Amino acid sequence: MAEFFASPLGTAVILLAQGLAIIAFVMISLLFLVYGDRKVWAAVQMRRGPNVVGPWGLLQSVADALKYVVKEIVVPAGADKFVFFLAPFLSMMLAMLAWVVVPFAPGWVMANINVGVLFIFAVSSLEVYGVIMGGWASNSKYPFLASLRSAAQMISYEVSLGLIIIGVIISAGTMNLSGIVESQRGGYGLFNWYWLPHLPMLVLFFVSALAETNRPPFDLSEAESELVAGHMVEYSSTPYLLYMAGEYIAIFLMCALISILFFGGWLSPIPGLPDGALWMVLKMWVWFFMFAMVKAIVPRYRYDQLMRVGWKVFLPLSLAWVVLVAFLARFQVLGGAWARWDHLVPIGATMTGG
Repeated sequence: MAEFFASPLGTAVILLAQGLAIIAFVMISLLFLVYGDRKVWAAVQMRRGPNVVGPWGLLQSVADALKYVVKEIVVPAGADKFVFFLAPFLSMMLAMLAWVVVPFAPGWVMANINVGVLFIFAVSSLEVYGVIMGGWASNSKYPFLASLRSAAQMISYEVSLGLIIIGVIISAGTMNLSGIVESQRGGYGLFNWYWLPHLPMLVLFFVSALAETNRPPFDLSEAESELVAGHMVEYSSTPYLLYMAGEYIAIFLMCALISILFFGGWLSPIPGLPDGALWMVLKMWVWFFMFAMVKAIVPRYRYDQLMRVGWKVFLPLSLAWVVLVAFLARFQVLGGAWARWDHLVPIGATMTGG
């Protein structure tokens, strides 16, 4: 058996099993993310929310998915059919692809590459093509205008996200996501995590993640009060379902990134309690709850306000923070709170792959 798994075919089987496990985890989580999102929104508005299909309404997301699948697919006259159907598929697949470098525990990662942060940003930057292609292929001015607005918004806040992460990379001394988690290990539990020394950037990262994923209050590209339903206005049935699934997968990815970069990933918040993947998943769900609460209680921005905040506030602040962190790390301020290179464990010692 060991010889089989060491062969090229065995390696392919292992990779296929790992990929299916990631897809299963993300897609099953997606069903409950939508359910939780609607429940939080209902609770804020003092409503019941989904409560009919299944116990406590838990199967409502399954019913909604089946409804979309069996509906008729309507393609606008004059639309580029190939690009029209490729766009939602591309949007969802790129959102799913980024999960191959996300670690859930030591060794629980499909591709433990040393440039995991760069891989996620490379894949995330390509997601804008799914939006633009969908707007252009619809052969309608409203989705096309909305796709351009959405692309400008996503690109604007990707810049801030990148600069914020550079500060964490300076502190950790590595772009490997597992290495970033290990650099937050210490005897003080949650007070060793990067949320404390990088607290201002945690706030900026969270807000930028909202804008990057077109999440309220920054959902201006698809808000009914702005441009009908944005780049998805001409989509129905399964293609529309793929777009929505891609958005929620990207949101869940941002929750995973916040957990890894600022909250210690799989590390236990209390010294003495065992580390593990459950901590990672719990932190991701807590941050999704924050996403849901923002959607429920924060009023929507105007588009010019959104772009002004991105370029005139977040970009200068994140750039200044990179310079400040470099200074603090170089001179070991506060006992090296911003420089954790000495705490790093060799990647091969704790994780498989490379």
